[in-house]
Amino acid sequence: MSRHEDLQRVLDSGLVAIIRAPSGEQLVEVAEALLAGGIDVIEVTFTVPGVLEIIKEVRAKLGDRILLGAGTVLDPETARAAILAGAEFLVTPTVNVDVIKMCHRYDKLVMAGGFTPTEILTAWEAGADVVKVFPAEIGGPAYLKTLHGPLPQVRLLPTGGVHLDTLADFVNAGACAVGLGSALVEKSALANRDMQRVEQMARSFVEKMRSVRLGQQ
Repeated sequence: MSRHEDLQRVLDSGLVAIIRAPSGEQLVEVAEALLAGGIDVIEVTFTVPGVLEIIKEVRAKLGDRILLGAGTVLDPETARAAILAGAEFLVTPTVNVDVIKMCHRYDKLVMAGGFTPTEILTAWEAGADVVKVFPAEIGGPAYLKTLHGPLPQVRLLPTGGVHLDTLADFVNAGACAVGLGSALVEKSALANRDMQRVEQMARSFVEKMRSVRLGQQ
């Protein structure tokens, strides 16, 4: 699919699962559990050892059933490696114009990280499809709402500080979607290989997002 079709998939879901772990051996299981719980947009970060092989393995096993991305991408060389391994979207923690250009070259969705208004607008003008507001726990929903006021055209995706109790506040503040890390894939669930818990949390976030968008929260 094109990056525009992938963007629509992200917007329709509203939830981007971010998987970080000290080891990659169980991340295929985690991806399967997230999918079973209803979350099909999944980012594996480059902080995970052997992440390129993991991306290949997850892509081979789950295919187009999920939209698979790579996160913590810091440079265009890493971006290209991730794309060739099978990543359909890339996420950066900072603004790197060369990474954005690399994604455009391969027609891949890119979510560039920024925090200040200048960083956010720089990423957007460079061609980021979504700007990841990170770390969103600093300032919280109130800060996102303040950003959204003068920059309504920018698709903002807060990451960090988003959990079940704050999801509604972030969405109502202008988030087009949210990034979910340890609030979704809990460290204890990873440590205990508790995939049932991962699936349960995914279902909870999917239901919460549905309720928020229906105006019930």
